[in-house]
Amino acid sequence: MISKLKIVMRILVTGVAGFIGSHLCSSLLGRGFEVWGLDDLSRGDRGRVKELEELGLRFVRVDIRDRVEVEKALREARPVGVAHLAALISVPESFEKPDLYMAVNVEGTRNLVSAANEVGVKRFVYASSAAVYGNPVRLPIDEEHPTKPISPYGESKLLGEKCVLNEFRGSAFSLRLFNVYGRGQNPEYAGVITKFLERISRGEPPIIYGDGEQTRDFVYVGDVADAFIQALTSNLRGAYVFNIGTGNAVTINQLARIIIELAGLNVEPIYADPRPGDIRHSYANISRIKSVLGWQPKISLEEGLKRLMKNFRSE
Repeated sequence: MISKLKIVMRILVTGVAGFIGSHLCSSLLGRGFEVWGLDDLSRGDRGRVKELEELGLRFVRVDIRDRVEVEKALREARPVGVAHLAALISVPESFEKPDLYMAVNVEGTRNLVSAANEVGVKRFVYASSAAVYGNPVRLPIDEEHPTKPISPYGESKLLGEKCVLNEFRGSAFSLRLFNVYGRGQNPEYAGVITKFLERISRGEPPIIYGDGEQTRDFVYVGDVADAFIQALTSNLRGAYVFNIGTGNAVTINQLARIIIELAGLNVEPIYADPRPGDIRHSYANISRIKSVLGWQPKISLEEGLKRLMKNFRSE
């Protein structure tokens, strides 16, 4: 009797020490993929990498700005697909250091695309951002919405996206992520959910900037990881742009109420002056990815918050 050989798909993930990258690697490893990870560890969590290595990750420390080392790593790994999440992500910092953001987020991406082409990678999935849209002119935001970033960060993500879609020779995917939340967000760059939970865990009321009626689209990190995996394993050919969100608009006031109720606290939010540059309303139209790739989020906001609050209590 001839046994069937199990074919294992090899994936290379950049930014594995970061929030979304580490979740993606964990999901891939848990599903039996062979995973190689790149990160320069300048801002990510080395502890996450150690945990992933224990699960089977092959880790290589590389700065994506180093074209030679990037190609060396890809030649050694020879992946079928690349998921590119390595990036600088602070909007305020991008105004202070625009050249650095262009070097990492644009030139780094170009290095990776070039190396992927050289070694024959079949699929390339890029972590883009809703920041590429700028101030919405219509809601919900679909992928045909004008792209007019209002920060160097948003501009760098858009230029990186164009590089992937226009220069990669295989199947290219740009996933425009909306407000991703979940366990392990870096406190320095954490979104409003993590900041609310940090205060609630201390018995303090959340701070809302402005009137709280601004809307956001919060998507759970586990669902985001699933979107990457579906793109990496799809049979689609060509170049695609997909929004990754829930399609649901949630006001910051609603978010605060849900978190306060789940925590069982009797507090009221504190209101502070609005922050300059904040977009008033933003939520995604996700009909394209539903119909083309078959992905849709599975974790509701309330369920995701419950999971995250358990983690806060256990830490």
